[in-house]
Amino acid sequence: MAISFYTDFEPTYGEVVELAPRIRRVVAKNPNPFTWKGTGVYIVGRGDVAVIDPGPTLDEHLDAVLDALGPEERITKILITHTHTDHTAGVPKLQARTGADTYGFGPHGPVPDHDPLEQVTFDEYFSAEEKQKIEKEWADVPDELKREGPDTEFRPDVVVAHGDFIEGVDAATGEPWIIEVVHTPGHTSNHICFGLGDDGTGTSVLFTGDHVMGWSTSVISPPDGDLFDYMNSLQVLLDRDDQVYWPTHGTCITDPKVFVNQFIAHRRGREAQIVAALRERESTIKDLVPAMYAEVDKRLWRAAANSVYSHTLALYREGRLMVAEGEPSLTATWRVTPEASPAS
Repeated sequence: MAISFYTDFEPTYGEVVELAPRIRRVVAKNPNPFTWKGTGVYIVGRGDVAVIDPGPTLDEHLDAVLDALGPEERITKILITHTHTDHTAGVPKLQARTGADTYGFGPHGPVPDHDPLEQVTFDEYFSAEEKQKIEKEWADVPDELKREGPDTEFRPDVVVAHGDFIEGVDAATGEPWIIEVVHTPGHTSNHICFGLGDDGTGTSVLFTGDHVMGWSTSVISPPDGDLFDYMNSLQVLLDRDDQVYWPTHGTCITDPKVFVNQFIAHRRGREAQIVAALRERESTIKDLVPAMYAEVDKRLWRAAANSVYSHTLALYREGRLMVAEGEPSLTATWRVTPEASPAS
């Protein structure tokens, strides 16, 4: 289950960094347990450029993105990997300032009327000192960043699908650049990656959003997130020949296929953990998470509960798990089916 994460990354917020002749990045100052060091906004091309995932609605961040452009440059396309607010909250302001069209797979998928994370809490695992520290950190967070999650308002101006191409021209060389749309549902149903065949050095890259990140695995939150979709989407990446991944959070991934295979093995390992634990005794997801994620920041346990839920739903659909009573849910008590017992 070991993943060789890429954690050597210390951005300077608001600074534009040239990653390749056709790729620049500005990192937003919105670090937290879910965004890690913050949202990285990619600027693709020269002259008339595309921006991938504008990030939060912080004015100083959007100013930095615009200041990263040369005097003769302008943003003509805004590309969206998926509709979580740490990626899309800044879209309306950036669009108002540039007039650029937005490109995306479509709106966010189904969102429950209630917040599923409110159903599972791990407050009893935090000491008084930890709670005090978290409350102080929360008080220092800007109001516009206090609620991150599904962006149900976003609708792309241009709807794109798997296999579509988005084209531009590099004004510095007159050479065209082409971005390929790769639909990768799982983290969200509308998640897409963007493939750039040549970053200006002859290297083919894939902007992976939150589908594959170097610092952490992705949260899969039902009902919009789906583990089957996620695993299939990882296979889609294995079938490609991208040389470098640029995720929205963190630094580049330089051995994509090795890394993706580690992600697949990790998910299979989590599945085995769940089945082994439930063979010992029936249990709730709330009881499974502390043991499964003992080495993970406890502030992420509530999100981890959703990922465990996505695993139990997949195992339920395969006939390997059942619920003790009622319908499958985040708060249900789960058990292994007789057919999935070791004797079978």
